[in-house]
Amino acid sequence: MPLLKLPMFRDVVSPVGRIRVPAVVVGAGVNGLGVARSLARAGVPVWLLESNGRCPEMYSRAATALKIESLLGETLVEELVRLGAAQFSGLRPVLFLTQEQSVKTVSHHRDRLFPLYRFSLPLLDVVDTLLHKQGFQRLAEQFGSPIPPLVHVRTLADLPELDNLQYPVVVKPGERHAEYAQKFKKAYFVHSAADAVELIRRILPVMSDIVVQEWIEGPDSNIYFCLQSIDRQGQVTGSFTGRKIRSWPPQVGGTASCIAAPEVHGELSCMTTRFFRDAGVIGMASMEFKRDEHTREFRMVEPTIGRTDYQEEVATLNGVNLPYAAYCSELDFPLPASAVTKGPVLWRVRSEDMQSAVAQNQRITQGYPSGVRVTDALCRWCDPMPCLVQGLQRVRRALHSRTSKLMPESKTARSKP
Repeated sequence: MPLLKLPMFRDVVSPVGRIRVPAVVVGAGVNGLGVARSLARAGVPVWLLESNGRCPEMYSRAATALKIESLLGETLVEELVRLGAAQFSGLRPVLFLTQEQSVKTVSHHRDRLFPLYRFSLPLLDVVDTLLHKQGFQRLAEQFGSPIPPLVHVRTLADLPELDNLQYPVVVKPGERHAEYAQKFKKAYFVHSAADAVELIRRILPVMSDIVVQEWIEGPDSNIYFCLQSIDRQGQVTGSFTGRKIRSWPPQVGGTASCIAAPEVHGELSCMTTRFFRDAGVIGMASMEFKRDEHTREFRMVEPTIGRTDYQEEVATLNGVNLPYAAYCSELDFPLPASAVTKGPVLWRVRSEDMQSAVAQNQRITQGYPSGVRVTDALCRWCDPMPCLVQGLQRVRRALHSRTSKLMPESKTARSKP
């Protein structure tokens, strides 16, 4: 596959001298870009692998970009094996995953990849269990963790169980599913059992794996997360707690903006550490929580296992570089100390944060803490190309769309006598 720019390995200072062990990040996007920037700021040479070579994040100066054929399945494994035996021969890079399907692939082919890459993953059955929402629910209930009731729907015969839930609820797929994603939203907020039944009847012909979970009352700003790096012995090498400000789409979407939440770090880090220890989780992981608006208690929502989180970089920006902590752990280096920052930093995906604010009739800065420094997930003065490329692509799409709309009118005008 063609390189998008020439590889430039930089020496990394370690306790045993100068080394040249790179990090390989599988999957670009906002997640992969944040991981690459986090590692690059610590002096680690980074390779960023992505199947979409036109992805704006692939133009970052923080990494050597390499287009590969796929981010999942046998094709990904073959690409990693080829690279491990060629470009990375004798180096055994540290592997970082950013997407769930990549985690599933690497987990099932770990024996082929371990000789070529350094990475930590939970046991295969633990990965498979926690990648499914019903599997996580079962473990959380077994460990006595705070989690809302859930019904797993696989056939029409399961629908009567919906009457046992308190409404409103959230309806979503049990795990990632390509055909579902093409036809339905990531999740649905549903007010009644009748509405849930009607929705599920439409989904079942496409995907027979649906979960319906009681809604936790409260705005998106009540959603918290604890990001962690856990070594092979199960010891936490880094932990950071943050809070969402907005999601896109609101209520059921991903993070649009977020900030550090040190005021609840002790409580949520303890709950997260306990669950991951009991479940046997190692490597990169995180837990999402939501604080109930009425009881003020935290409930677990879902874990992220074996990969970095979408908003992983917010921890680095606030002094806790978790990707670098994981890198050091894999190489048996001393763990890095937390960096001192000039006050709290807010991380946001500007376009999604703006859409969310508009949809909720809010000012863009509404909910931002006073005096906070705002950092965009894509646009940086020190790394401008991803933002510039994204802007250029948007202009091209807009021009193409406008031209396409005008073309039929032009043809019609020419055809008149």
